[in-house]
Amino acid sequence: MFYGAGAWDPWLIVAQIVCLQCLYYITLGLFLSILVGARVSRMSLMYFFDYSTLTASTVTGWCIIASFLLSSLVGAGYMLHLIKRAKKCLDFSATLYLFHLFICIRYGGWPSSMTWWIVNGTGFAVMALLGEWLCMRQELQEIPTRFRSLGSGV
Repeated sequence: MFYGAGAWDPWLIVAQIVCLQCLYYITLGLFLSILVGARVSRMSLMYFFDYSTLTASTVTGWCIIASFLLSSLVGAGYMLHLIKRAKKCLDFSATLYLFHLFICIRYGGWPSSMTWWIVNGTGFAVMALLGEWLCMRQELQEIPTRFRSLGSGV
């Protein structure tokens, strides 16, 4: 379908948000299990949503930080395949991180750690900017010549 040709579809937008959120947490869980799983005795949701685990004072904290940032990089790739529009990447990234903030507030209270804000702010910026860049590259690709009209003379 051509961009802009279809009507506004709120169900598609909700489905994209849910898919992006789920893929982000699956990826974060994978990175956490690889980087943190060997360092701790038991994995829990604490590593996903508790702001106190994001600390630069321990090796485990650095592994958690790396997991969050790597998930943002992969999330940009997810936006390339799910969203496919550069101008929508900022909106979807902001939605993902706002939902993450609300879940974190519900789980462990207001994040009072400056490290949490820096890591999530950096992750948001990486996901939005890299997602936009990847989508722009895809949008600017040349249309294959086999689809051009043969009678156009060009």
